[in-house]
Amino acid sequence: MNKYYIVDKSILPDSYEKVIQARKLIDTGEVTQVSEATKRVGISRGTYYKYKDLVFNNERGDWNKKAVISFMLDHQKGILSKVLSIISEKNASILTINQNIPIHQIASVMISLDFSELTCTVDELLEAIDQISGATKVELVSIE
Repeated sequence: MNKYYIVDKSILPDSYEKVIQARKLIDTGEVTQVSEATKRVGISRGTYYKYKDLVFNNERGDWNKKAVISFMLDHQKGILSKVLSIISEKNASILTINQNIPIHQIASVMISLDFSELTCTVDELLEAIDQISGATKVELVSIE
């Protein structure tokens, strides 16, 4: 998590807070459409989609408990098992796994995780996965 900062919202553009407000309207069911939420808070849909997975508030105690990671895996027997073992060793819980069929012997994988009991930093977990031979493009997609 070395690339993340906690900053006072007073130094940020208003659009960041409005993205959070729009996401909250959608999450609570107060509105059902992104266009309705963005219109209500006064931002464009483009602004919402650009920042929706990048800005968060910390009013909830579990804001840093779930994340989605993505990576590419060579089509080799047992490689996904190695990834899952590392996740287990670091005490993260897997919520979902989505693996596409290998194309040109490479499969894209997305895993959502519960980090509430993680025994290392997120960066260390990503680095451990990246060290597996055959695992590439290991990235944090979003974090909540």
